[in-house]
Amino acid sequence: MITIKGIIGLIMSQIDEDNQRAVISLGIGDPTVYSCFTTSHVAEEAVAHALSSAKFNGYAPTQEYLSRDLPYKLTMDDVFVTSGCTNAIDIALCILARPNANILVPRPGFPIYQLCATFRHIEIRQFNLVPTKGWEVDLDSVQALADENTVAIVVINPGNPCGNVYSYQHLLRIAEIAKKLGIVVIADEVYGHLAFGKNPFVPMGTFGSIAPVLTLGSLSKRWLVPGWRLGWLAVTDPTCIFKQPKVMERLKNFFDIYGGPPTFVQAAVPQILEKTDDVFFDKNIYILKQTSESCFEGINKIPCLSCPQKPEGSMAVMVKLNLSILKDINDDIDFCFKLAKEESVVILPGVAVGMKDWLRITFAVEPASLEEAIRRINSFCHRHSCQPDRDI
Repeated sequence: MITIKGIIGLIMSQIDEDNQRAVISLGIGDPTVYSCFTTSHVAEEAVAHALSSAKFNGYAPTQEYLSRDLPYKLTMDDVFVTSGCTNAIDIALCILARPNANILVPRPGFPIYQLCATFRHIEIRQFNLVPTKGWEVDLDSVQALADENTVAIVVINPGNPCGNVYSYQHLLRIAEIAKKLGIVVIADEVYGHLAFGKNPFVPMGTFGSIAPVLTLGSLSKRWLVPGWRLGWLAVTDPTCIFKQPKVMERLKNFFDIYGGPPTFVQAAVPQILEKTDDVFFDKNIYILKQTSESCFEGINKIPCLSCPQKPEGSMAVMVKLNLSILKDINDDIDFCFKLAKEESVVILPGVAVGMKDWLRITFAVEPASLEEAIRRINSFCHRHSCQPDRDI
């Protein structure tokens, strides 16, 4: 089974060690390696204070922060702290698992869902996202895929790997279909609030009165601290369709088994959430908007590559690969392996996220490094072009 870390490791192994140029990775969404993406002083000071206080007594989950944009308030019993968002994904699938169960996941999407589902003996059924419609969910395919054993649909918003942000109306339609099918919505909002296009970020929990929503999130992307491994799972279900006593008791039992992130990180959360000012968030949004536009414009100048959708959120974008005008390139994996070897640039082949002969490019990169990476990709494509004299 393909994992992002696994395939990135294989691609990294192709890099020529004798090449003196610096390696530029556009393959994994961890911007913290660049000096322009650092967490807030508030977050650093909060963790340092919690660690030095020697009072690591834990902290109740972050229900107030998650309630801010919802039409109803979450309680402490609705929110559970996890060891990052991946842990939240695994626990959500554990709770929903039953004999012959299946879940609906987007293609392209995040491969961790398939990995976790395999371990939990849950069948994965993939519905398409439509690139020509802003990577919206193909709602007809969702209804065609669902049956009496379908337990949930996964919605990733803002989108990873597509860089899209869904409108209020589209999310409403998803909730209405979930209600019709009698299933739960798993709302992956790890990139929550990282929106810089025409659509504002709308939490899926807004529609919890229509269909039950399990919201998954973390500090990692918005606060730029992926290594802190602090995430959450929130149950938004004011009509108590999902929140039956036995289900919630089972959920609490899972958290007794899993534990959670370090207590000193948990202890710092109130100060991090309450005191991080908008200047920090605005700066990061500004940089991401600029680098997303540079990526979109630069990639679309290369004839063998095209972005059907300008990124409007998250940290990555999907790029279509036109193999017909390239020579000696067999598929997206071959493209990425040879690019790494020849140009020391690492990008993710689309097959890793369910889209063969596409590429996923992360734009959460220092602007100068992104510009250099695109220049190298351009040179690589020109060298492998069937029409090398064409202005590529």
